[in-house]
Amino acid sequence: MAEQYARHEAAAAPRTPARPAWRTGGEEPDYRFTLANERTFLAWIRTALSVLAAGVLLDQFSTKLQPHLLVVATAILLCGVAGVLGSLAYTRWRDNEVSMRHRRALPHSRMLAILTVAVVLVCALLAMLMAWAIASHRA
Repeated sequence: MAEQYARHEAAAAPRTPARPAWRTGGEEPDYRFTLANERTFLAWIRTALSVLAAGVLLDQFSTKLQPHLLVVATAILLCGVAGVLGSLAYTRWRDNEVSMRHRRALPHSRMLAILTVAVVLVCALLAMLMAWAIASHRA
C-alpha cells in the first residue's frame, strides 16, 4: 500500500522544467532587473512583429507599385529582418541575463545597427518604387 501511495505521489508531483546550464551559474539577479530585461525582450519581439506585418502588408496590398519583383523582394527583406530581430531578441535577453548573474557589464547589442540599416534600406526602396509609380502614372 505504501509503495502504491509513493508511486501515486510521484506521478502527481509537478515536474520542474530542466533549466539551461547558463541559468544555474552565478547568483540570481534582483527580480526587478530580470523583469526589465524581459520587458526589453518583449519590446524587441513587438518590433519584429511590426516589421513582419509591414512585409506582409507590402506584399498583399501594393497593387500600384512596380516592378512587382522589387516589391516582393522588399517584402521578403522585411520578413527576413523580422526573423533576425526575433532571434537576436532572445540572444540579447539571454546574454543580459548571464551578465547580470555574474555581475558583469551588459554586452553591446548589434540589434540597433541592424534595424537602422534595414529601415533606411527599405525606406530608400519604397521611395524609389513610389517615384517610379508616380512617373509611370504621369506618362
